[in-house]
Amino acid sequence: MARTLFITGTDTGVGKTILTILLARFLREQKINAAALKPVCSGGRDDAREIQMAINAILPLDEINPWHFRAPIAPTLAARREKKSVKLAQALAHIRSLQKNFDWILVEGAGGLLSPLGENFDSRDLILKLRAAPIVAAQNQLGAVNQILLTLEALPKPFRQKTKIVLMSPPKPDAATNSNIQLLAEFFPAKRIFTLPFFGRKFELNGALKNSRARQTLRALAAI
Repeated sequence: MARTLFITGTDTGVGKTILTILLARFLREQKINAAALKPVCSGGRDDAREIQMAINAILPLDEINPWHFRAPIAPTLAARREKKSVKLAQALAHIRSLQKNFDWILVEGAGGLLSPLGENFDSRDLILKLRAAPIVAAQNQLGAVNQILLTLEALPKPFRQKTKIVLMSPPKPDAATNSNIQLLAEFFPAKRIFTLPFFGRKFELNGALKNSRARQTLRALAAI
């Protein structure tokens, strides 16, 4: 069975997809048989298309992202507007079917950890059922420590103990950006807190992977 990492976040728009595609491409570069998915999304499929490119289109878009809905709101509500629904058992069955074909699977959630993905389930439910290792992405700015600690609190202790945190550098640092790591380390093991630089408004995957700081973080996340 594939090693499964679940990329979640403290909120929407914090950099989950950037982290997912960087890690997926990095693993593929290491000759690791890895795939990445975003099972549920709403408001467009751009994230899923980026994931498909990052893994060199080894999976069709509909396997990377089988449930997609038009309205840019929580997937559960977007699905209901289209008179559709996603059940936990369906999402699990899809992910597990792909786990059989790969050594690593990255699963990206939508929104924050407890944002509803489908009928009566969220990213936390998927993490627990898949026994996945959580990676929490957060914008490295004022308020991040509170948001991260709340997200960690929502995970059962055995899952908190294998969680890694990635602070995504914002385009413009604020007063908290340089101190968040030190403050967070008072509550969470420093060896499991990482950062990624801001790569510019026009994100270029191959260029970003040449960044030594980024590669160091990706190698630590993958523990290889």
